[in-house]
Amino acid sequence: MSTTVQEVYDRVICNLSPTERLRLATLILNDLVQQNLSIVEQSDTWSEQDRLDVTTFSLQYAATLFPENEEI
Repeated sequence: MSTTVQEVYDRVICNLSPTERLRLATLILNDLVQQNLSIVEQSDTWSEQDRLDVTTFSLQYAATLFPENEEI
């Protein structure tokens, strides 16, 4: 019988204290780092154009929230 991740979480993980959950997360992440897995695909990374677009949008949005002529 195959146990799903959600079943493990529901039966075991959610019953742990927050401290124990953090310890478990640390163990899992450290194990992944030690295995040196390349799980980030290049297609998941931001290009220079993506960063420029989000910066431009953010600045335009901030300008609408905080117009220059508004007195403080």
